[in-house]
Amino acid sequence: MKIPRPCHHATRRLTGALAAAALLGGLIATPALAAPPTPTTTPFTTPNTDNCPQKTMPPAPIDASETPAPGKPTPAPLSVPVPPVGGTRMGECGVVLPKGAPPAPRDISATAWVVSDLDTGAVLAAKDPHGRYRPASTIKVLLATVALRALKLDTVVTGTQEDADVDGTRVGVGPGGQYTNLQLFQALIMASGNDAAHAIAAQLGGDEATVTKMNQLAKSLYAFDTRAATPSGLDGPGMSTSAYDLSVLFREAMTIPLFAELIQTEQIDFPGYPKNPKIPNDPDHPGFAVGNDNHLLYNYEGALGGKTGYTDDARQTFVGAAQRDGRRLAVTLLQAEVRPIRPWEQAARLLDYGFALPRGTEVGRLPNHEPNHQTDEAEPTAALATPPGAEGGDVLASPQRERDHVGTRTLVMVGGLALILFLLLKARRVNRQRR
Repeated sequence: MKIPRPCHHATRRLTGALAAAALLGGLIATPALAAPPTPTTTPFTTPNTDNCPQKTMPPAPIDASETPAPGKPTPAPLSVPVPPVGGTRMGECGVVLPKGAPPAPRDISATAWVVSDLDTGAVLAAKDPHGRYRPASTIKVLLATVALRALKLDTVVTGTQEDADVDGTRVGVGPGGQYTNLQLFQALIMASGNDAAHAIAAQLGGDEATVTKMNQLAKSLYAFDTRAATPSGLDGPGMSTSAYDLSVLFREAMTIPLFAELIQTEQIDFPGYPKNPKIPNDPDHPGFAVGNDNHLLYNYEGALGGKTGYTDDARQTFVGAAQRDGRRLAVTLLQAEVRPIRPWEQAARLLDYGFALPRGTEVGRLPNHEPNHQTDEAEPTAALATPPGAEGGDVLASPQRERDHVGTRTLVMVGGLALILFLLLKARRVNRQRR
């Protein structure tokens, strides 16, 4: 039996007026009032980015979540690479479509988006691809990539009160609970648990050290619009990414078989935690089922999964992928709203659009694993993303390119030994002839 998926998102705040009204409504009877006039619905308009409003930094925050800690400086905007990473057209800020392609889908509220090919790295279509926005919990894709390569899955971690007290979405890590890293990764990727992110980051040296590792990886992938400020995606000073960068980060994560498996997992059982002896009459907290919060997975044929996100400043964010007729496409959305349709539905329409384009169509490219971003043309990517459930695949295996490097080193070593043996035999023959 599937359980309802919780909405993944920071808690919305009641205004003072609403709170007061709610309180008074429960205390006194209110006389009948005349029905209010029918509100006029403002026609929906896709945000216009033609003038590059977010070329250097995300929109201004609406609260104090990005205020630096006392004594800490305000991060300067990230530099803008010239020429743009991915090709000339990736420097455009409006809708970027192939020549002769039909118009982009309607009802897309995302301010920036990219449709790309997971295997070839081709960007099929985009809108403000390098515009800078906040990632919210989609940055957990980057955290997962760092942590999956550094931590052992069978290590058992004890939950702490600090884990349980983190802000935002929590899966239910409790003090004294025993969790394997695999279970923490499930909670992180499937249910976007900020408590799981905290427990994972603690093993990587703490939040600050983890953010440093995340930013180092992003830079190595030429995701130059990206700067993590928190491991979980909660807004923080200097937080930034782009729809193009998020495509790069997601594609890199998909080279890890376990990541590809987890984003496609619908439900798992998650451990509970013991009663707190400091709290009178506190009961034991039993385990519970955790469902994947990505509705694309349940409602789109061929869906491979993805990651959702939301904060007050970032608005709705999303990354996901699907396969059809031997093609695997990914879509990223930044600064979207739930109107006129929900983010996963917007992603579905963009995926349909991408699958309808002829093979070989592109307006840019994601960088390969050793890109030269100073050229307009990005080279094809050598190491393809690993599909979930690949024959012989090992969920603990390293990315394909790392296996390729190991094979290359082995070949070189064997060749070198053969050459040395050949030279020794030849020298021996020469010595015999001289005798």
